[in-house]
Amino acid sequence: MKQAHSSDQDDELRPEYDFTGGVRGKHYEAYRKGTNVVFLDSDVAQVFRDSTSVNQALRLLLKLAKEQVPTD
Repeated sequence: MKQAHSSDQDDELRPEYDFTGGVRGKHYEAYRKGTNVVFLDSDVAQVFRDSTSVNQALRLLLKLAKEQVPTD
């Protein structure tokens, strides 16, 4: 059985929400490709201000780790 909607359940946005400049699907392709969001603790974020610096540090760490692995 279908329920009737009351007036307080209407799909009306609050006046402070303004989407007049919005673009539908703006980030769809990037999201579809996948994302990998990582949250840094504040002390780490003070040192690594952007993704480039984080990536450089992690690549260096990977390189060092590979050098430490014994090859038989």
